[in-house]
Amino acid sequence: MKNVNFAIIGTGSIVELHIESIKEIDNATVVALCSSNEARAKEAEEKYNIPCYSSLASLFANEKIDAISICTYSGNHLEPCVEAAKRGIHVITEKPLEVTLDRADQMINACKENNVKFACIFQSRFKPDYLKLKSAIEDGKLGKLILGNAYIKWFRSEDYYAGSNWRGTMKGDGGAALINQGIHTIDLLLSLMGDVKSIVGKVKTTLHDIEGEDLGVAILDFQNGATGVIEGSTALYPGYPERLEIYGEHGSVILEGGKITSWNLKGDTTKASSPQESDSGSSDPMSISYKYHKLQLSDFVESIIHDKKPLITGEEGRPALEVIKTIYKSSESNREIEL
Repeated sequence: MKNVNFAIIGTGSIVELHIESIKEIDNATVVALCSSNEARAKEAEEKYNIPCYSSLASLFANEKIDAISICTYSGNHLEPCVEAAKRGIHVITEKPLEVTLDRADQMINACKENNVKFACIFQSRFKPDYLKLKSAIEDGKLGKLILGNAYIKWFRSEDYYAGSNWRGTMKGDGGAALINQGIHTIDLLLSLMGDVKSIVGKVKTTLHDIEGEDLGVAILDFQNGATGVIEGSTALYPGYPERLEIYGEHGSVILEGGKITSWNLKGDTTKASSPQESDSGSSDPMSISYKYHKLQLSDFVESIIHDKKPLITGEEGRPALEVIKTIYKSSESNREIEL
């Protein structure tokens, strides 16, 4: 069976999750890394004992690569994606796809035109309690959906932003609390509730010295007639596990930190299991486990080997980005916006 050779683009903190994941996947190997400058490339090469290049050109010229995993800052996903796609190299990228819909669409189109696999990391979709809830909705156990809420009441210190030249910037991050931290839970909300019809949003910067928002709220009207609420922040000390609430005509289910904490459906005697330790980045972005990254990267490897669609394609990474950018637009224009 084919071995998939990966290059990881970017050498920030998230890279460790990708390296550890790929190490444990059969038929996959990290053969190279790529940083944006020589000093960081040398440091990463020594730290991980993996060849690290300081430019995409030198990486592609010297290594045989089947797939890249993009772990750069959000506003630098487009260029490596397009360069890889042109060479017939498959692409998986960390969320969000990019910082604008136009740049995200350029990535999607480049991969389509060059017939390469394209996936977006949303590892929370691989968590068992989310899958249990999704299955219940698809089986009609909640009946008609009425209300879906996503609450991401997290905290980040001043050092988190001050120690980076891109976090919280419009060019590098595309915003802040919603597009960086909140996007995972927003993606889960959309995957369960369906397409959004219109949005009223309000964002502001209340605590941190950043360009983007550290507080955002929105009301969503879904195409199926349901309503939703999003609240996202990085200014709410000390930070609380993200919460997803889904209400239907036959009952409700609530997840906190990726675990079902309430399961109340009419005629269903199933009880919520006692929550184990949550896998939440509510106050520490590196407190999450790599096991769900491993599941998604393993699926991506299988999609390459067996020539099938990844479970979470690049196109599936677009709705959450579109909703978040629409919240920003609604806040700026002070009006409801239809998608």
